[in-house]
Amino acid sequence: MIALDDTLISEEIRTTFFSCDLQQCKGACCVEGDAGAPLEEEEISLLEDAIDEIKPFMESEGIREVENAGVFDYDAEGNFVTPLADGKACVFAYTENGISFCAIEKAFLEKKVPFQKPLSCHLYPIRIKRTSLNELLNYHKWPICRKALEKGYLEKTPLYLFLEEALIRKYGRSWYNRLLKLIR
Repeated sequence: MIALDDTLISEEIRTTFFSCDLQQCKGACCVEGDAGAPLEEEEISLLEDAIDEIKPFMESEGIREVENAGVFDYDAEGNFVTPLADGKACVFAYTENGISFCAIEKAFLEKKVPFQKPLSCHLYPIRIKRTSLNELLNYHKWPICRKALEKGYLEKTPLYLFLEEALIRKYGRSWYNRLLKLIR
């Protein structure tokens, strides 16, 4: 483990090569799994405030679920997550040319909303677990990301570099620069 401020960072974040390959996985992380993407509490109000700007980019099943149940749900442990449409894909997932993308991110890129997407999605495949003392950053292994591991290895892109923007979004540039000094 690498310790930095109140975070403990798994060695796998330093040693794993990773680079998303949407052409291969087709955005499966948006549609696979037994729960939606983890949400920070403050992201819920952001989604509630921006849902009208996000809806034009969503698919009908997702819109229907959000209109019926709202922009968040709970996972088996009682944590906030994005709802699933018809119990399958994230309500914010939409498909274009056979690849799943995020409607929140599309709205952000179109300058309709001020935030890119849930932090947990931006940081994926890093998952954060909070304890009373620390945040634990762990690499989440999932078979659907096998091609991302292959591509990362070929490109020699470590996970911490692939997720530079997301890590800076979460912890700031100073924290990330200190991480680089510790990792290298």
